[in-house]
Amino acid sequence: MWMQTLIIGLLFAAAAFYVGRLFWRAFFAKSAGGCAKGCGGACSAIDVDRLQRTIELAASRPDAGK
Repeated sequence: MWMQTLIIGLLFAAAAFYVGRLFWRAFFAKSAGGCAKGCGGACSAIDVDRLQRTIELAASRPDAGK
């Protein structure tokens, strides 16, 4: 009986550690990416000028009104 209790306790501790680690990384860890995902991808720096050029290019296409 004590073996089952030990296994359940270890599984609970591991799950609590995993959820705690997710929480800590989501709110307190320093990420190089600058966003919550921490991937360092496109969300870390938005190039507004490039975005504006893309919008203007899409609007100037002949099939944009269809």
